[in-house]
Amino acid sequence: MTSVSDTYIENRERVQPDDANNYGSAHGGNVVKWMDEVGAMSAMRLAGTTCVTAKIHSLSFDRPIPQGDICVIESYAYATGRTSVRVRLRAYRESPRTGDREQTTDSYFVFVAVDEEVGPTEVGELTVESDRCERLRQSALEGEEAE
Repeated sequence: MTSVSDTYIENRERVQPDDANNYGSAHGGNVVKWMDEVGAMSAMRLAGTTCVTAKIHSLSFDRPIPQGDICVIESYAYATGRTSVRVRLRAYRESPRTGDREQTTDSYFVFVAVDEEVGPTEVGELTVESDRCERLRQSALEGEEAE
């Protein structure tokens, strides 16, 4: 069985000029793309098979990520259905010089596990094996309910 911690992934992208909008910050579409890619990785760690995006629930951009800064994507699975995996995703702006970080984006994605014919396939159980797993899961559930 896979635990919440097993699905935890943190990835970084440096915001380059090609990633920026007219205001010198990361284009929202790029941030969503990065979140979708990392979220799928978390879902696949749980499902053990390809997962595709089914729904993006509650995507909020609270502040920009300036060009030259690092976009940190945090992702983990926190709940499952028969064929679906719910994944919490947050993006942060991180200074490459100091490591100072602040949250910029928050979202909840739903992925569906698929087989070789791209048909839905069942996912395994998600376990909560530690205090950290429980804190992550509870934080995601509370945030999802608040939306």
